[in-house]
Amino acid sequence: MPDINSITTLVKNDFDATNQVILEQLKSDVVLVNQLGHYIVSAGGKRLRPLLVLIVANALGYQGDQHHKTAAIIEFIHTATLLHDDVVDESDRRRGRETANALFGNAASVLVGDFLYSRSFQMMVGLDKMQVMQILSNTTNQIAEGEVLQLMNCNDPNATEESYFEVIRNKTAILFAAACQLGAVISENESLTQSMHDFGLHLGLAFQLMDDALDYIADSEELGKNVGDDLAEGKPTLPLIYAMQEADIDGQQLIKTCIEHGGIEHLDEIQKLIKQTGAIEYTMSKAKAEVEIAKQKLQKMPDNYFTKALYDLADLSIARSS
Repeated sequence: MPDINSITTLVKNDFDATNQVILEQLKSDVVLVNQLGHYIVSAGGKRLRPLLVLIVANALGYQGDQHHKTAAIIEFIHTATLLHDDVVDESDRRRGRETANALFGNAASVLVGDFLYSRSFQMMVGLDKMQVMQILSNTTNQIAEGEVLQLMNCNDPNATEESYFEVIRNKTAILFAAACQLGAVISENESLTQSMHDFGLHLGLAFQLMDDALDYIADSEELGKNVGDDLAEGKPTLPLIYAMQEADIDGQQLIKTCIEHGGIEHLDEIQKLIKQTGAIEYTMSKAKAEVEIAKQKLQKMPDNYFTKALYDLADLSIARSS
């Protein structure tokens, strides 16, 4: 199976052009904006969301340059959410290094996140496509709702699988959906716009499900953040929700206490419970089911290397260790 780097190579020129747009649009007369903006963007990561814009546009034969600007907008929105997330979650590590809030402070992180949000909307106006504005304004609003839903779920041992899926659909999957949908929109392929939205949505759900499984089983260095962060924050993600359903009375009480109070002093015991109850296997089975649905949404796409890359990305979303 190809890896993310080989898939990125398929659209290398577009990817380089997108990175150039990102660097140009990060420029500000305010020194701290430049410093913090470059710090978070240069951390890299997979850049999966902008990559989806580029691959979908190429799969549909797009010939212009609006996909570079659209991909950059998606990355700015994603980066803004990370800056705000890390403040809310009090995180100190992301992508293998200190978070921006740990280094620059919470106030600076929130305000630069606001700068990136507002810059992304300036760039949308520059595209002069009302449909793009409509999709992304709805998407950013839905992401904000997802963040609030997650906040409401935190430290709540009564959170359900249904409420968990509502959070990850709004908070994570919707930006994947927008990235894929916009690839079709700028290609002016209305017949595939909804299919691409749905592909991205189910891909995003699979991606987040795997993230939440890896939080209990991955290596911290490979994961790029601290293992057990979700437990520390009292987040009832699916592995924890399922383990509490399947554990004995003592196990249920321990999980309930950990969700209510957060912290990782019981991480080893929780990991054992998650293993004993098959919670990781259950979570991964849900991720695999989402991947299969995502692939079904690609059936009407043109038969080319770029569409194949979308199938490969779907498989890669659940065949990873970080």
